[in-house]
This record gives sequence, structure tokens and C-alpha cells, in this order.
Amino acid sequence: MRAYLGNCFWLMLPVLAINLLFAGALPPMLQSETFWRDIPMPLALAENLCRYAVTGLPALMLLRLRTRRQKVGLALYALGLLAYGFAWWPLITAPASGWSQSLLGLAAPAYTPALWLAGIGLIGFDLSSTFRRWVSWAYLFAASGFVIAHVLHVALVAGRVLG
Repeated sequence: MRAYLGNCFWLMLPVLAINLLFAGALPPMLQSETFWRDIPMPLALAENLCRYAVTGLPALMLLRLRTRRQKVGLALYALGLLAYGFAWWPLITAPASGWSQSLLGLAAPAYTPALWLAGIGLIGFDLSSTFRRWVSWAYLFAASGFVIAHVLHVALVAGRVLG
């Protein structure tokens, strides 16, 4: 039990802080009322189930920085966290800019999580027991599913809002 106090969920806290800090400042097209309107139920369900899994499963993944893979994971996580934070910035400060009005710019907060999610996956990946093996693969599957579903979701919103 003590080993699980040092788990990868701690790595989710900065991500959750970024979300809480910036979500209310996003332009109207990315606010919840608009963002979730007319999204097909299967996509919304897949996105949210994967979101819950990638938020919760890290609590079952050990946070260790002993191996080269884990250290590379930490670097990827840090790079991804920076990219994710900076991806929000133009949408908030310059919502009418070409970048913010493009699919690439609008979707940046949806695809940059691939970096920090992969970082967490590399840090917490463990095949030493059946349980840890299951958690590791479930996390990687959920992380991939979340990024794909989230980008598809943003693409639908962009198509509706940007024309």
C-alpha cells in the first residue's frame, strides 16, 4: 500500500490545474455549452470514458525514476506539459488570430496531451506482475483513445464553428 502513495496520479495534478486555470478563459466556441452541443453520443461516451481512465489509472501506476525509460518519460511529460499549457495561450489571448481560427490551432489543446500522456505511460509502465501489466496496457489504450476522441471532437466543433 505504501508503494502506491508514490504513484503517477501526482503527475495529473499540474494538468488538472492547467484545466481549472484556463478553461473559463477560453473563447465562447470552446466553452462547455458550445463544445458539447451536437456531439454524437458514441464519441462523447468514448472520450469521457477514456478521460476518466487516464485520470484514474495513474493512481495505480508506480512513480519511479530509476530506469532510462522512466527518465525519458519524465522529460517527455515535462515537454508535453509545457506544450499543453502553451497550446491554450493563443486561444485565450488571440482568439481571432489565424492560428486560433485554424483546425491546427484550435485542436492544439487536444493533441498536445499525447506528449504528457505518453510520458506518464513511460514512467509508470510496469510488466512485473499481471495486475501492473494490465494497468499499464489499459492506460496506454485509454490514453490513445482519449487523444483520438478528443481531436475528433474538436474537429467536429471546428467544422461547425469555423465553417
